Amino acid sequence: MALQLWETLKESIVAYTGLSPATFFTVLALGLAVYYVASSLFGSPADHHQRPRDYQEQMQPLPPPVQLGEISGEELKQYDGADPKKPLLMAIKGQIYDVSQSRMFYGPGGPYALFAGKDASRALAKMSFEDKDLTGDISGLGPFEIDALQDWEYKFMSKYVKVGTIKKTVPVTEGESTAEPAEVADKDVPKTSEDGPSESTEAKTEETPSSVKTEDAE
Repeated sequence: MALQLWETLKESIVAYTGLSPATFFTVLALGLAVYYVASSLFGSPADHHQRPRDYQEQMQPLPPPVQLGEISGEELKQYDGADPKKPLLMAIKGQIYDVSQSRMFYGPGGPYALFAGKDASRALAKMSFEDKDLTGDISGLGPFEIDALQDWEYKFMSKYVKVGTIKKTVPVTEGESTAEPAEVADKDVPKTSEDGPSESTEAKTEETPSSVKTEDAE
């Protein structure tokens, strides 16, 4: 029975395709191989619908920048990217910018991650990654370093949103310097009890003998 079916199948292949049974099965095998390779590369239609959905979930839009106003340098450290729920902030010359859209550069693991949450003006001007340069102090910089810092500032102003400024700390020695003039003034005042008679008393002593002589002459 099976032999009869095989003979009937061969006759049908030759009649409908014009190919020999061997050629027909060879072409069929090649077609199946091409189909599996193509499906593995491009995936099934269900995968095409699933992948864009997963991509959209991962690439959620960033929340709008929140204006912080004036904060201290210590408060700025809270926005270094360690907490993904908080914006990623960085400051240049005391001006704070939201760099959340460039998290791949300034976020954890990024090439400039150590600048996040700080005023890194000096480090940017010198292109330094040393801890001692992670500060907003730009005193003593050369002209080329000042120009480099200016370029960074223009870049941040054009690309990112400014969300606040860093509070300027008042030096403690200011109160001490205001008290010094008063002490100096006290030192300049002549003291009759310690330094002897003043100029006014000396003048009186000089006038007294002349008045006495006039009375004797009368």
